Amino acid sequence: MTTMMITPKLAFLLVAFSLGELGDGLNIFQGIYLVGMGWKEGSVGAALSLMGLTTLLIQPLAGDWVDKATLDRRVFLAVASIVTALSASSILWVHPVVRMNDNHHNDGDDGATAIANGDHLLIYTSKVLEGIASSFIGPCLAALTLASFGPHHFDAVMASNIFWGHVGSVSAAVLAGMVAYVLYPNIKYCFLVIGASALVAIVFVKYLPQGDPLMGRGFRGKVAMDQHGLVQELSQDETDHSSHVSSSSSSEENLPLVQKEKHDNDDDNEPPTAASYMQVFLDPKTCILCLTGFFFHFANANVLLVLGELMGGGHDEDGSVRRTAIPLTAGAIVTAQVTMAIATWAGDKLTAVGVGRKPLFLAGILSLPIRCALIIWWKDAGSARLLSTQVLDGIGGGLLGLIHPYLVADITFGTGRFNVVMGLTASFFGLGATLSNFLGQMIVEHFGHVASLSGSLLLSIAPILIFSLMPETYGCRGSSNHSQHPHSNKVVTKKVGYQSINV
Repeated sequence: MTTMMITPKLAFLLVAFSLGELGDGLNIFQGIYLVGMGWKEGSVGAALSLMGLTTLLIQPLAGDWVDKATLDRRVFLAVASIVTALSASSILWVHPVVRMNDNHHNDGDDGATAIANGDHLLIYTSKVLEGIASSFIGPCLAALTLASFGPHHFDAVMASNIFWGHVGSVSAAVLAGMVAYVLYPNIKYCFLVIGASALVAIVFVKYLPQGDPLMGRGFRGKVAMDQHGLVQELSQDETDHSSHVSSSSSSEENLPLVQKEKHDNDDDNEPPTAASYMQVFLDPKTCILCLTGFFFHFANANVLLVLGELMGGGHDEDGSVRRTAIPLTAGAIVTAQVTMAIATWAGDKLTAVGVGRKPLFLAGILSLPIRCALIIWWKDAGSARLLSTQVLDGIGGGLLGLIHPYLVADITFGTGRFNVVMGLTASFFGLGATLSNFLGQMIVEHFGHVASLSGSLLLSIAPILIFSLMPETYGCRGSSNHSQHPHSNKVVTKKVGYQSINV
């Protein structure tokens, strides 16, 4: 009975909401908390960078594994959620840093040093584990969405997943901020929100449909669900609009990479052959997307941490983090995530009426230099004005987060390399974020906040110039050309539960 009440789209919504609560927002809380515990900004940046470095190394492998693995992708998703929550919660065991007197060295100082070293090892190790586990979450959720709903409904359901992920991040930030304020000075208990979120996620993962694993990696499929849980038979023209092109040599160029190899030799009993890695990795559109994301996140990732430090305004007299620091940072995250949710909703509506990927992605990129300039201008104008700049962060993050999987699905349609390219592009994004966190905090430590923000402002021009070279990809797969063919989907009018299209 419960299975029938939880429709496939609702199951994805609930999982996306819970996974959103595991998001990067709480990493910012951890950074602020560790600084308050006596850690140097450079050490905090190194910890966050370790997670980013691990993620960028693992994500292409995770995407390739998700593409090829015969194990149920829902198992990957559940295990990754649990490991992410456990590793992120390890901050509960960090001790305050004891400042030693160089002129009075004693055995107590040696003990304090041992504890500090142990704490650093604990956090660094947990960030590596968190980076590995979180690398599987995005590819698994995207693959399950594509496998269940096919190319025709992927955009709409993925937009819903992203929207509710932002709502989950808002909920986590609000709850963590409230817990930190109420339980002050024991603000570390706000990180228990992470563990609770993981438990909620794994409860609803079992209700997700597995769908067609081959369609989940970007191949053509035969059946898929619509947003209401109705099974549709996918005709050739629904999953590959290029099949309507004549078989002349010029039209062969419009076929997906794998289609070129197997055109006119289709065998329903023969598994499809994926395109080579080099074909998809060296595609100019893939290269442009990777470089754009790298420079955007190189400029962007450190900005929120710097903003949180500016709004926190230092520490209390005893050296501890101020009571308002975590709530103010929560406010920054909430402002951004609410705006991201609105931007995601607006981007989905604009996509549905035919607005292309390129103008929406460019609009998101353009928000960053404006945001950096305003933070520098308003650095001494009070927390309210600084907080308002997070609206621009929300616009940028919302539009880029929405259009990224659309672009990858467009670029890789028919190649069987959807998840590995999702991992590859995410790794380039992560490399930029890793360098941003590490170098940005080093600049803050040695030259101050304004110098770090000025560097971000200059770097933010690069992704605008690079993405201007990207051709429009809207309409490059059967789901998005919206052309009406005489033999479109045949809808089975029977409502089904999530197991009906499991394979």
